[in-house]
Amino acid sequence: MTSFVGRRREIEEARARLQQSRLVSLLGAGGVGKTRLAEELAVRSARAFRDSVRWIDLAPVRDPAALPSAAAAALGVTDQSSRAVMDKVIDQLQSRHMLVVLDNCEHLLSAASEFVGAVLASAPEVRILTTSREPLGIAGEFTYLLPPLSTPGDIEDCRAADIAPFESVSLLVERAQGVVADFRLTDANAPAIAQLCNQLDGIPLAIELAAARLRSLSASQLVERLDQRFALLTGGDRAAMPRQQTLRALIDWSYELCSDTERLLWSRLAVFPGSFDLEAAEAISGFGALSDSPVIDVLDRLVGKCLVTVDRSTERLRYSQLMTVREYGHELLELSGERDELYRRHLEHYSERARRSSLDWCGPGQSEILAELRIDHPNLVAALDWALHDDSQRAAAAELAVSLRYHWIAGGNLSDGRTRLERILLRLTEPTRERGDVLWVTAWTALIQGDRDAAREHLDECTAIATALGDERLRAHADHWAGIHAVFSGRPDDAIGLFRDAIAVHRAVGDTASVLTASFEMGMAQTYDGRLDDALETCRDVIAVADAHGEKWNKAYALWVSSVAYFHLGRGDDAVDAAQQALRIQRDFKDKICTALSIEVLSWVATSSGDANAAARLCGAAKGVWHRLGTSVAAFGPHITDDSLSSERTAARIVGPDEFAQLATPAVRLTIEEAVDLALGTPTEHRTPRAEASPLTKREQEIAGLLAQGLSNRQIAESLVISRRTVDGHVEHIFDKLAVSSRTQVAAWVAARAHPPAVETGR
Repeated sequence: MTSFVGRRREIEEARARLQQSRLVSLLGAGGVGKTRLAEELAVRSARAFRDSVRWIDLAPVRDPAALPSAAAAALGVTDQSSRAVMDKVIDQLQSRHMLVVLDNCEHLLSAASEFVGAVLASAPEVRILTTSREPLGIAGEFTYLLPPLSTPGDIEDCRAADIAPFESVSLLVERAQGVVADFRLTDANAPAIAQLCNQLDGIPLAIELAAARLRSLSASQLVERLDQRFALLTGGDRAAMPRQQTLRALIDWSYELCSDTERLLWSRLAVFPGSFDLEAAEAISGFGALSDSPVIDVLDRLVGKCLVTVDRSTERLRYSQLMTVREYGHELLELSGERDELYRRHLEHYSERARRSSLDWCGPGQSEILAELRIDHPNLVAALDWALHDDSQRAAAAELAVSLRYHWIAGGNLSDGRTRLERILLRLTEPTRERGDVLWVTAWTALIQGDRDAAREHLDECTAIATALGDERLRAHADHWAGIHAVFSGRPDDAIGLFRDAIAVHRAVGDTASVLTASFEMGMAQTYDGRLDDALETCRDVIAVADAHGEKWNKAYALWVSSVAYFHLGRGDDAVDAAQQALRIQRDFKDKICTALSIEVLSWVATSSGDANAAARLCGAAKGVWHRLGTSVAAFGPHITDDSLSSERTAARIVGPDEFAQLATPAVRLTIEEAVDLALGTPTEHRTPRAEASPLTKREQEIAGLLAQGLSNRQIAESLVISRRTVDGHVEHIFDKLAVSSRTQVAAWVAARAHPPAVETGR
C-alpha cells in the first residue's frame, strides 16, 4: 500500500546471499524493516522460482508446537489425514522449486530451526529466507544484518538539497505527504528533519510513526518532544501487529525475549551515551549479578538479538545501541536502583583513561591517544557532566577536566572543554592546587578562543594561589600561559622572560611535554620580536628533543613557527617546506589549530611569490578550518593577524575582490582532510568538485534514469515491480522538483549529473 524507499544496496547483497545459500536470515533490530525488505525480495525473486514464493508469518504464533500447523496453513497443505503435520508439509515441499519466507522467527528460534532444518534436508529445491533478531544457528545459514536507513548525520547549515538523498529523509517526506498532502522538504525545515532522522537512528518504523505525528506538529516541534518518544510515537498502522503500532510496544517485545542477565546488561549499557569498547563494558558493568557471567558472553547474546550493534572498522571493536534501545535501557536503569553506582563506575573508568592519556602524552603514541579520546568524547563529557552534578565529585571533575587538556585543545573541542572548566570553577571555590590547575587550563582554552580578558583574570588568580601555596609547579604553568597572553596581546618581548622562567621549572620537575610546548611558543614570541635566528634555533632544539621522545604534536608546532620565521626572512622555499612538514603530521593528528596556522603561512608565501590565485584558495581553506574550530586567526595576536590580513589584501588587489572571493569560497567548504590535501598539492587539488546533492529521492533518481532511457511509465512499473500508479506519482514529483515539463529535460538533467563539468580548484 506504500512505496518501497531506498535499500538498493541491501536488496542486491541479500539477493546475492540467496544465490549462495539455501538459507538466508535477515537480521536486525525491531522496526528496522526486515519484513518489508523480505517482501520486496520475495516479489523481485518470484520469477526465479518455478513454484514462486510462499510466506509464513510466525508473529501470531505463540506456542512453538503450533509452528508446523501455521506453516501448513500458509503453504496450502490440504491433506486431512491423521499423519503428523510436519510430514504433510514435507510432502508438499519436497518436489517444489520455491522460496519460502519465515517472517518473525525470534520468539520461536528452536522450533523454527527444527522446521527449517527438516525442510532443507527433504526439499532440495526449496530456499528459505527468514527474518529474525537472532540467527537460527543452522549449518550453512547465511546471515545478513540489515542496517537502519541512511541518515544525514552532522551537516553544517544543511539545506534541503543536502539531505534529500538520504533514505531516512526520503521515507519521512513520503510518509508525511500521506498525512499532510502539501508537506515538502524545504531549506527552512531541513535542519529539523535531519535532526529528527538522526535521533530516530534511521529506523523505518520510528520514522513512519513520527511522520504520522506531522499531521499535528511541525518537524521542529516533533524534535523538541523526542525525549518523550515512547509516548509520542504511537498511532501506527491499525492493520499492523500490536507491537508495531507503537515504539514502546516494539521495544517491550524485544525485552520479553531477553533473559534476566541480558536485561540487566541492557540496563547497565545505558550509561554509555555513545559507543564503547569491551574493556569499558567489563569494567563498568561486570559487578553484582553479572560477576559470575562473563560480560562478553552476555554482550554477545545482545549483539545476536540486534540490541547492540558492532563497529568493525578497526581491530579494536566498538559497540553501541540505537538511541531508542538506549533510552529504553535508561528507564530500566532508573528502576533498577543501580543508577548512581553505574555512573560512579563510569566516571572512575574514564577518569583513569584520561589520566593515562595525559601521562603518556609526550611519546610516540600521541596521534593514537588523540584518536581514542575523540572516539570516547561522548563518554568523557558524560562522565564530567555527571561529576558536576554531584558535589562530592568536584575534585574528581577537576582532575578529569585537567587530564583532558590535550583533548580540548589538540582534539578541537574548545567549546565543550571551556564550558565545563568554567562550571567546575563555579563549584570548586577554595584556593586549592586543584582549582589552580583548572584555572590555567581554562585560561589556555580562553586564549585560543580569543578571550584574552577572561584568560588574564584566570591567570592572575592562578598566580595568587601558587604564591599562597608556595607551589612552584603551579606558578610555572601560570607564567607559561601568561607568556602566551603577552604574545597574543602584542607584547612578545615580555613573553620571552615568562617563557624562560616557566621552562626552567618545567624542566626541573621533569615535565617534558610542557617544556616543549612553552619552548615552541617562545619561538613564536622571538619571531614576532624580530629575533628570527633565535626563533629558528629554539625550534631546532624543540624538534630534536621531540624526535628523541618520538613526540610529534609539539614538533608540528615548532615546524610551523619555523615556517613563519623563514617567511619573515624572505626564505619562501624553506617556509613552504616547514609548513608542509607540519601539515603531513596533521594527517594523523587532525589538530585544526596547527592545520589552519600552517595553511595561513602557505597562503602568505603564495602571495609574496605573486601566485595570487593559489593564495586565494589557501586563504579560503584556512578560513574554513578556523570556522570549524570556532575561532579565527585574530585570536593569536596582532602580529600574525597583520600578516594574514596583509597577504589577503595584496592577493585580492592582484586578482580583484570578486575573483578572489570566487577562488576562496569553494575552499572554505572543504573538509579538514581536503584542506590539507589542497595545501600539500596532492591530487585532491585538481579534483572535480563533489556533485550537488540531488533534490530527488533515491527512488525518484532511479525512475528519472529510466525516463532518460526512454521507458514509458508502464515499462518503468514493470521493471521496478511497482504499481503504475506509484510510478505516475513519482514522475509528477520529478517534474515538479526539477522544474521541468518534458522527459527530454529530465534526460538532460540526468546526463548533466553523470558528467559534471570539471572545475580546477587547486594551485
